[in-house]
Amino acid sequence: MSTTVSPPAQGSRRRRSGNTDRGFNRVFRWIAVGAGATILAVLAAVALFLVSEAWPAIMASPEELAEGVPRYPEDTSLLAYLGPLIYGTILAAVLALFLAVPISMGIALFISHYAPRRLSQLLGALVDLLAAIPSVIYGLWGFFTLAPVLTPIWMWLNDNLGWIPLWGGNASPTGRSMATVGVVLAIMILPIITAVSREVFLQTPKLHEEAALALGATRWEVVKTAVLPFGRSGVISASMLGLGRALGETMAVLMILSPGFTYSLDILAAGQHQTIAAYIAADFPESTGLGVNTLIAAGLALFVITLAVNMAARWVVARRKDFSGAN
Repeated sequence: MSTTVSPPAQGSRRRRSGNTDRGFNRVFRWIAVGAGATILAVLAAVALFLVSEAWPAIMASPEELAEGVPRYPEDTSLLAYLGPLIYGTILAAVLALFLAVPISMGIALFISHYAPRRLSQLLGALVDLLAAIPSVIYGLWGFFTLAPVLTPIWMWLNDNLGWIPLWGGNASPTGRSMATVGVVLAIMILPIITAVSREVFLQTPKLHEEAALALGATRWEVVKTAVLPFGRSGVISASMLGLGRALGETMAVLMILSPGFTYSLDILAAGQHQTIAAYIAADFPESTGLGVNTLIAAGLALFVITLAVNMAARWVVARRKDFSGAN
């Protein structure tokens, strides 16, 4: 004998199910809100710590800084003291970005649109593997292997193209220069830019590519007219991620670069430049009192630079988002 569920029982079950779903939705909403608020709270906590700990150095006079900070030049303001560090940090990051972006875009386009499927999967895995290598390994490799290889190239550039400001001065015979640091940083940020650009290029609508092919476009023309315009904002975002990594890199720069406090454009010379992160790592173990506050003030400057770079990237991406391949 078959049994049937009466309509009131079915309605009661639906109401219980609806109440349960609303409860889950409410819990999930609060979890999501809490996760977003946590990010803001951590960012605010970091900013508050940097400002509070750097404030004694910011408010100190040049005489107090000269007494409390080792190797601090007399009659020099904090901003003038940190200026060469800020310059060196930006110079290293710009050099790395200038070298890495074209190569990363080429690798991403080859993996996404030119390579056979098996080869593209292998290359994609290898590129992702580069991002997992610790920075100290890059530093050791750059110091012991890459610098001796690049030194003859830097010497040739200095001898034959020394009239160009970047390659003038006295090239370092050890290769411990900003040029070598730029190459190492470019290799370090290359997998980040390549991975993000590759995923963006793969999202190009097939209808756009097929339409270009139907009009008689070559493979390069398809990339030029459909893939690159669609992925422009993604490439900018990827470049800014790589730039953020280059700005904050510590160990590789510390191990390779021969430091100096100048505004020189001679990237082949040693003892000319230093970055904020490498400066903090080198001086922090021996610093006390006002010296620690000065190092944290340098960290605050790096924090502001990184925020400014990311805000600029968001502004550029927002201007480019009018083009959408999904439209």
